[in-house]
Amino acid sequence: MDKYGLIGYPLGHSFSIGFFNEKFENENINAEYINFEIPDIENLPEIITSNPELKGLNVTIPYKQKVMRYLDYMSPEAREIGAVNVIKVEHKGKNTILKGYNSDVIGFTKSIEPLLESFHKKALILGTGGASKAIEYGLRSLNIETQLVSRTKRPDAIQYEDITPDVIHEYNVVVNCTPCGMYPKADECPDLPYEAMNTKTLLYDLIYNPDETLFMKRGLEYGATVKNGLEMLLLQAFASWDFWNENE
Repeated sequence: MDKYGLIGYPLGHSFSIGFFNEKFENENINAEYINFEIPDIENLPEIITSNPELKGLNVTIPYKQKVMRYLDYMSPEAREIGAVNVIKVEHKGKNTILKGYNSDVIGFTKSIEPLLESFHKKALILGTGGASKAIEYGLRSLNIETQLVSRTKRPDAIQYEDITPDVIHEYNVVVNCTPCGMYPKADECPDLPYEAMNTKTLLYDLIYNPDETLFMKRGLEYGATVKNGLEMLLLQAFASWDFWNENE
């Protein structure tokens, strides 16, 4: 039986295990999907060697960047993004080859593109982790200028206190790549001047639980278009499957 899985820590909120095992059952695919909750990325080689049936892995927080040093190959997109969330495991004789890809960028761009209007030219990206790197790459591929936002001072980002109403008018696409507002802390939201938003504002939240975050609700109050991360998650899962099974 082929084996696929997810590496990350912690994995209590995992969507992938349910999605893929349901897919395998519905499509009569002789495979299983397992969560590998590893406290350190250095546990990865052990997972690879102790699971010879392993054909592919998804990678989630906090390993999308740390995993890169273990890979034999990375797609040009993953290399440029600087984050990997899909690993194809190839067994060639006694050798195991690990190939890294990024399906987050595929899921995100396909999901947000239908919502973009001609007046959407600049975007704020809340957060600076592995997910934000894929979002930045995706937005730029859609000809949207980007600006990172961080809680801490860093040379490539502005801070939340720098976001004035004028900034919201100029950067009228806002993508939340932070866990702020995710269940069980659904009563939280990024600190933004929501009252400056209007019908030209587009808020995209990578969070999908709850399905309408406070970030989205507050934007809706002022007429913003909003979307959560569920479709992106589904689309990146489809792309993961394609990466694992290409050329087969």
